[in-house]
Amino acid sequence: MKRTRLNRALAALMLPLGLAATSMALAEGKGLAYVSDQDGSVSVIDLTTLENKGSLDIGAKGPRGIGITANGKRLVTANKDDGNISIVDLATGMAAKHVKIGKNPEFVRVFGDKAYVTYEPSSKSGPPPKPGSEAAKEDDDDEKIPGRIAIVDLKKGKVIREIIGKPETEGVEFSKDGKQMIVTNESDNSITVHDMKSGKLVKNVPVGVYGERPRGIKVSPDGQSYVTTLEMSDKLLVLDSKLEPVKVIDTGKAPYGVSYDRDGKRLFIATSKQKAMQVYDTATLEKIKDIPTGERCWHFSFTPDDQQILLACGKSNEVVVIDTNKLEVTKRIADKEMPWGIVTYPKSMGSLDRP
Repeated sequence: MKRTRLNRALAALMLPLGLAATSMALAEGKGLAYVSDQDGSVSVIDLTTLENKGSLDIGAKGPRGIGITANGKRLVTANKDDGNISIVDLATGMAAKHVKIGKNPEFVRVFGDKAYVTYEPSSKSGPPPKPGSEAAKEDDDDEKIPGRIAIVDLKKGKVIREIIGKPETEGVEFSKDGKQMIVTNESDNSITVHDMKSGKLVKNVPVGVYGERPRGIKVSPDGQSYVTTLEMSDKLLVLDSKLEPVKVIDTGKAPYGVSYDRDGKRLFIATSKQKAMQVYDTATLEKIKDIPTGERCWHFSFTPDDQQILLACGKSNEVVVIDTNKLEVTKRIADKEMPWGIVTYPKSMGSLDRP
């Protein structure tokens, strides 16, 4: 009992100071959400009150990709401005280590005690040019330079292997059995499948015939299908368990973040230029509803109890809260530092993570 009271007291003291609560204190509430703020650090949202409780000191600039370990002890951010990742000790709320990655680290997935980080050696600042434009033609040579996936041992705090990808590596997902890593490659208009142990390329799936710029990638809870968003073509591509395309459907403008719900019955897509969260029935792929959101909403996470979705909207400087039963916005949490990505602990379904 004394230890429990001490943990409560520590959590109460830490949060007003802008630090995260210890993972041991989370069991008393609904958990925490961690939001990577591209113009700041990482903000912390208490999922019991849905209030911002402060921020973490990641010791770096431009965090985008974000992930958390299964035990809730370490948070990882990919920092664009510094070309590194921060490994944050959530018991103290401060960066314990920084690991150099390379130019433009963007997407992070944590699997076991390793982080998988995509980065782009050829990257230029600003958004990708529209396919077929003059800017795109000038960018062709750079886009032929392969991207990379850095594999970081989180305990040792160092890169232990790199996988050569296709041009502009982007989203990362893992097969349900954990044996394969699936990567979307924006400018190459492809999905690549790699063996998790060796990093060897085992399959290349061209998707250009269906649409341009694959970004988000998600496996269904039963492992029988995958979906990827084709941002520049306003499409969603559905693939079977062997990563063979089976169907393409229309979405709103500029789809990016995508996730199934926990039981796999509904599919949620953040369409940034449509300024909406779109909800689909996975059995029929018919649209259930468009939920108006905010500006440049890319990534989202369900809460651990599956009752809400928290959506990071960078250009409207807010985290939008959506009731998953009513499919309505119930709250807007101000965040003036351009929120990019979001994960929770306990871990939950979302565009950047899964339990």
